[in-house]
Amino acid sequence: MSPVTNQTWQNWAGNQQATPHRVATPRSAAEVAAEVRSAAGDGLTIRMTGTGHSFTGAAVAEGVLLRPTALTAVRSVDTATGLVTVEAGLPLHTFNRVLDEHGLALANMGDIQEQTVAGALQTATHGTGRDAAGLASQVAALELVLADGTMTNCSREERPDLFAAALAGLGALGVVTAITWRTVPAFLLRAQEAPMKWDEVLARVDEFDAANEHFEFYWFPHTEGCLTKRNNRVEGPAEPLSKFKHWLDDQFLSNTVFGAVNRVTHRAPASAPFVNGISAKALGARTYSDTSYKVFTSPRTVRFKEQEYGIPREALVPALRELRSLFTKGDWQISFPIEVRLLPSEDAWLSMAHGRPSAFIAVHVYHRDPHEDYFRGVEDLLTGLDGRPHWGKLHTRDAAYLQKVYPRFDDFRALRDELDPDRRFANPYTRQIFGE
Repeated sequence: MSPVTNQTWQNWAGNQQATPHRVATPRSAAEVAAEVRSAAGDGLTIRMTGTGHSFTGAAVAEGVLLRPTALTAVRSVDTATGLVTVEAGLPLHTFNRVLDEHGLALANMGDIQEQTVAGALQTATHGTGRDAAGLASQVAALELVLADGTMTNCSREERPDLFAAALAGLGALGVVTAITWRTVPAFLLRAQEAPMKWDEVLARVDEFDAANEHFEFYWFPHTEGCLTKRNNRVEGPAEPLSKFKHWLDDQFLSNTVFGAVNRVTHRAPASAPFVNGISAKALGARTYSDTSYKVFTSPRTVRFKEQEYGIPREALVPALRELRSLFTKGDWQISFPIEVRLLPSEDAWLSMAHGRPSAFIAVHVYHRDPHEDYFRGVEDLLTGLDGRPHWGKLHTRDAAYLQKVYPRFDDFRALRDELDPDRRFANPYTRQIFGE
């Protein structure tokens, strides 16, 4: 390791920065443990970053910043059991390719694959699914370095409370150095994407949820237009998009043109309703099938800021109707579509879907646009429904609120008191959400 100092870190969206006391790039769990002990000796906090895809300060390191770029080994692949152990810094896109080479896959995942496996897991990253839940529900075991510099393993059988807490632990209980995933045999997904009117989507959302393995939709604010996405397993053969169609839809239109549109609406916010109307009308239906991770994920090059809340599943349609009414009452001019996803109940203590089937409403703004008024209005609505904020996405909640919506929140804090009484892994964000 070659520690360096005065190195500024910034997240993907550019809204979080830090200049830690020093930066190190450990090459093994043992080197992580040595860094933790060294930080303790110097009286410094220590945290490991991922790729900076959290919009919150989850990855901010004030004392020692550990970069995960040398912790990327694939330790073991068992195709018989589907158990695959990889180190914390392995990017999801590399992990997906490794799994595919061995005839395996994640059962469900979110819509980008740029994060590290540990960064995505620690913030409870999820996709949408009727049966298969988020990343936290696909883990068999964790390897952690604790605040005293010792290494430990946990699973449902070994230290089960630590396992349930640390699955979505935000690095507050220890530095995750390796993850054992419970994968499934590789599969193809058939994607059906279709434009649909607002009233029809809300009238049929329960039907779509029940009839499809993975259902989500996007609403274009200020319009009647939605884009629905239904993904289901098929036997094959794969019928992927042509290279030109993939470039046209997912690179040129969804990124290049969308980026240009947001630069226009940034300079002229009042144009957002007009632009969204064009976008909603321009959407066309398409159907294709491909390797699962290629359907789950899409490239995202337009930078944005995001807020997402998980609410009880039964509250979804009323929440959406009220959210739309807020647009008519206020003066919001929003160019980004609003994303709606669904997930079954999860066991991880700090999963947003802990103990209840959940619906997720995500709102975005262009990274250069102000977000405070819009996000605050949406947050006020969704916290009134016992909403739980995504740990990696902007919110203003504190421990007093979170204690009310997470049944195991106090258990998590008690375990943190036991394992990290000196708050070796603390940062401003953990102080906000867990209190001191």
